[in-house]
Amino acid sequence: MAKTPTPIPAHSAVQLELERLDVGSKVAIVGHPIHVLLVHFPVAFVIATLGVDVIYWWSGDVFWLRVGIWSAGMAFVSGVAASIIGTAELLLVRGIRLHEASWSHAIAAMTLVAISGANWGLRLTDPVSVLPHGLLLSVLASVMVGFAGWHGGKLVFDHGIGILVSPKD
Repeated sequence: MAKTPTPIPAHSAVQLELERLDVGSKVAIVGHPIHVLLVHFPVAFVIATLGVDVIYWWSGDVFWLRVGIWSAGMAFVSGVAASIIGTAELLLVRGIRLHEASWSHAIAAMTLVAISGANWGLRLTDPVSVLPHGLLLSVLASVMVGFAGWHGGKLVFDHGIGILVSPKD
């Protein structure tokens, strides 16, 4: 009696797309994309700035104005760093440029950096105007974090950008 060969398992759609397109990171340390390593910092500082603004609104303590200057500044500076690396990835890797979500993510991220810069600039030049203008900029920046993060997540989870996939034996 002849033994029937076991069928070769079909590859996932993501794995097939990774094999077809070049989506590997060109700006990486030991295979880890630097953009993915950096992007958490501006996200955290943008959300922290919103929290600081709400605490200042509630307490009126000028300590929170100083904390807001630092958190808004770090949101901007770390956002610029993540954006430079992300832009390099977008321009250097053809497989990333082909996805619509890449461009949506890039535009949302650049808008977020601009809002963060305006928020920091407002605090540096006129700290008293944090209420209401700084608070509104912090809310807008937090909304943009969600939008940019959604499209960044689509790149990772739907298109396999920035991940290493190996076939199972």
